[in-house]
Amino acid sequence: MTGTITETRAVTRDDLEALRADVRAFLRDEIDRGAFEPDVDSWMTGFDPEFSRRLGERGWLGMTIPQAYGGRGRTATERFVITEELLAHGAPVAAHWIADRQMAPGILANGTEEQKQRYLPGIAAGTSFFAIGMSEPDAGSDLAAVRTRAVAGGDSWTISGTKVWTTGAHLAHAMVLLARTDGRPEDRHEGLSQLVIDLPHPDIEIRPLESIDGQAHFNEVIFHDAVVDSSALLGERGKGWSQVMRELAFERSGPERYLSTMPLLRAWADELRTHGATEEQRVTLGTLTARAWALRSMSLQVADELSAGRRPDVLAAMVKDLGSTFEGDLVDAIRSSSGVAARRSGGSRMERLLAQSVLHTPAFTLRGGTNEILRGIVARGLGIR
Repeated sequence: MTGTITETRAVTRDDLEALRADVRAFLRDEIDRGAFEPDVDSWMTGFDPEFSRRLGERGWLGMTIPQAYGGRGRTATERFVITEELLAHGAPVAAHWIADRQMAPGILANGTEEQKQRYLPGIAAGTSFFAIGMSEPDAGSDLAAVRTRAVAGGDSWTISGTKVWTTGAHLAHAMVLLARTDGRPEDRHEGLSQLVIDLPHPDIEIRPLESIDGQAHFNEVIFHDAVVDSSALLGERGKGWSQVMRELAFERSGPERYLSTMPLLRAWADELRTHGATEEQRVTLGTLTARAWALRSMSLQVADELSAGRRPDVLAAMVKDLGSTFEGDLVDAIRSSSGVAARRSGGSRMERLLAQSVLHTPAFTLRGGTNEILRGIVARGLGIR
């Protein structure tokens, strides 16, 4: 069984449009019956295990996982259609998002047969949720400077150190951890490895971190000499850096990098359609829509590259950089042009979505790597750094 996600069958435009119509009908029904209320940044904040389970039952998770591991054996393009609609409708996808987006491809590409059989079926079913143990308090955006260490001890690993900004760790069933297994921090990319850690664990302390909106999506995760089985190693010892870089291409290039605030743009378009728009507002709406469409084309190209087994690290960094910048610009433009007040409670849908967007905007250019780091990746890829 190959560990690379590849296109498994030909998909026509009619196939994709039929799938899109099916997803839209499902989401309209979910909204109409009050199953969820559209939110911005729903892939970060909308934790709803039952919604994830319903998606799994419909076959809309684990799309690119082979059927032998409980997946659907479908194409990355079909998965893209589904994630686009979920994000554009502000659906509560946070529970399964990390697992389906990058942990499934990572385990499929690097995991042992036991790991694939153990974790992939639950991801496809929407019942197994993951966190990512990458960022650290003293490393900032310098991922290669991680100090969390995993020491081999025969049939086990002993892990010590701290991770931070770990989305959903307090609700996850497992974490994929990047730790130093060999050498010193000064060795940078060398000597890093990945491990799959089941949660909760008696020697892993998870402390929720409250964000500006009063919610706790992020966590500080402290490893107090936590012992895990030797089988937790994901992939090859010492090759964690290259494995993480491939996974980050999935994280940085997806439609969430420009669709997190799409519910706000759609709500504003509805307002303009109902009450009329000035020439300036029409220009603003058209400009934002055109930028979103261009980013969509770039993101689709990355999906094609990943499906073909290539490593589009530079293009993925560009999508994340441009996409997160666009999302902040979208919020500023609508806030300036609409004349609508941002109200977290007691206001209209438009006012509520605008208030959410304003609070979340500072994180857009930080998560998944700061824009400065991403531009460094692009510069190196172009041979100018």
